[in-house]
Amino acid sequence: MWEKQIDINKIAEIRAKTTVYFGVGAIQKIKDIAVNLSAQGIRKAVVITGKSSHIKTGAWEVVKKALDEQGLGYTMYSKVTPNPTVDQVDEAAKQAQAFGADTVIAIGGGSPIDAAKSVAILLAYPEKNARDIYEFKFTPEKAAPIVAINLTHGTGTEADRFAVVSIPEKEYKPAIAYDCIYPLYSIDDPALMTMLPPDQTLYVSIDAVNHVVEAATTIIQNPFAVSLAGETIKLIHKYLPHAVKNPKDLEARYFLLYASMIAGISFDNGLLHFTHALEHPLSGVKPDLTHGLGLGILLPAVVRQIYPAKSEILADILAPLVPGLTGSPDEAEKAYDGLRKWLKDLGVKERLTDEGFTEKDLDKLTQLAFETPSLELLLSMAPVPATKETVREIYNNSL
Repeated sequence: MWEKQIDINKIAEIRAKTTVYFGVGAIQKIKDIAVNLSAQGIRKAVVITGKSSHIKTGAWEVVKKALDEQGLGYTMYSKVTPNPTVDQVDEAAKQAQAFGADTVIAIGGGSPIDAAKSVAILLAYPEKNARDIYEFKFTPEKAAPIVAINLTHGTGTEADRFAVVSIPEKEYKPAIAYDCIYPLYSIDDPALMTMLPPDQTLYVSIDAVNHVVEAATTIIQNPFAVSLAGETIKLIHKYLPHAVKNPKDLEARYFLLYASMIAGISFDNGLLHFTHALEHPLSGVKPDLTHGLGLGILLPAVVRQIYPAKSEILADILAPLVPGLTGSPDEAEKAYDGLRKWLKDLGVKERLTDEGFTEKDLDKLTQLAFETPSLELLLSMAPVPATKETVREIYNNSL
């Protein structure tokens, strides 16, 4: 049993802070949120979105009506791309500051929400810029209130204190984690996610799987993170094929969204290690690489590397994906092969070479994993020593 790998003398910090309105039709709760914001004296919002999903899903129509009814002014920044950049954050922050925004509303997946968290910091520190945040030139202790309307079931960022934004000229993709950027309110409405195409449905769900595999196996893991990991993987294994086959299956979307949310809370508590630390250089170098796909490519090799150190926990939480694991440390190869099969059965057959990487890139990627701000901290959370040789081996086994 995985419980034997928990140190009961270690004091765990358990986090679950954001108020999340969850369920079909939850978008209507924006009306109550708008009332609460108005009662707090908030008068103007900056709305942070991507190009069109806020329109196509119908989310903006509901949000706009709620803001209008409460007399809340708004300005919209709709230029956030996948793997958002510090330049986008700065542009959005300047627009928000010029408008006099005192709250931030994000509508979208992880990219708009993470960009919005960053803008919220800059509203509280107008003399700073996004590079200051992501090069860790200061430590934010405050931010404007954040409302996150989530449009994907993968990142969990609507319920945690993390954000990721890229610095293009350095090919850095750092992560931040501050208490001040927990959303005040979040909306998780599976009815807003029925338009996600099959490939994105796969990739965002793979992201959630990676969150919990890492959170359950860091050196600071705790029973809360591990329990959430097991539930996350069980639900994704059961409902992901249904959502891929029938994108409008609300029951499948509901439980995938629930899995994603609790996965976000899991890694908010247990943190992350190899897979995210190694994926960020991949999409830092190639911004068009979908984050969840990069994680999926790396996952089997990471599990192979860490399995001997966390065999009982991994055997337990991976049981739906890789049946027959007993928790013996010598099963690393079986776990690796089982995860490769699960991904292939889902239709994820890509390797790093398919995304344009070659053996010549391994040294650069390894260096980025250690020099990108924040990633060395993630590597320090790994259950086995995160040497450059280990990192390079994981990349090499993913080619």
